[in-house]
Amino acid sequence: MTVSHFAQPFSGPGRHRMNVPGQPLALLGVLAAALSAAFVLAPGVLAAIWPGGGYAGQGALITGIRSGFIDYWSSGDHDYPPELERLVDYWLRYHVAKAVIAALLLTVLIMLCARLWAPLLRADRIAPGRAAALALSGALAAMLALAATVLTVANIQGALAPFSSLISMLPLGTRDTQLTTTIGQVKQDLAVYPNVRGGTPPALHAMISDFAIYHAAIVVLAAAVAVILIGLSVVSWRRRARTSSSERRIRRTLGLAGVASALVSFAVIVIAMANLGNAMHPAQALLAFFTGGAGGL
Repeated sequence: MTVSHFAQPFSGPGRHRMNVPGQPLALLGVLAAALSAAFVLAPGVLAAIWPGGGYAGQGALITGIRSGFIDYWSSGDHDYPPELERLVDYWLRYHVAKAVIAALLLTVLIMLCARLWAPLLRADRIAPGRAAALALSGALAAMLALAATVLTVANIQGALAPFSSLISMLPLGTRDTQLTTTIGQVKQDLAVYPNVRGGTPPALHAMISDFAIYHAAIVVLAAAVAVILIGLSVVSWRRRARTSSSERRIRRTLGLAGVASALVSFAVIVIAMANLGNAMHPAQALLAFFTGGAGGL
């Protein structure tokens, strides 16, 4: 069954037309598909346009962050060495491109949800089969919108703290002696932070600060998403309370929307609270990452 099939009016004795224009739905579907493809294919190309260029692939990125991380730690400086700075700048542009595309995709999916569910929230008579098709299509669009929200938040986080995002790509499990030695030194200093003998190395201080931003970004963004979802749940329940008991389809749709929004907001709040602990204690969270614990990235 195609999207345009939903747009065909249901006719029958005593029944009203169902107004779900097929052309806008088809256009939104095409836009969603195009933006999904762009999210995968375009960021690397867009990030490479700026001075400094890009990288051939994930292997080149891993090699770059490995050598850049070792050089940064051994330099004893707060500022990144040139090659690592180039890599961080590229990763910033990459996440900005992904965040913008994901936000556009989220906007399109929200519009698609609204158009699919609108007929279910009106008093018009709809054939049961078509109502079920609209509800399922709207639920699928809502789940995709939730996924797009996660992608948007994750990439805003990566853009705000690109270095912390990059170190998640460090090949920690390899038998690279130089990298293992460097990470061992980092872990030793993190284990006694802030009482590092001889003072906290500038590079370690910068890493801890960036890691705090990395997790604080999730706290703020998740809190904003939770507020929106709670607001949507409240609006749904209030409208349901004002809807006549004879309008069962409308009340059922609003009730499901209210429950789903509340449940997802609870999950988002749990994520925010977990990241709040990491943001408040970034040195411990960073040590957990390097030691393979659950409190890191």
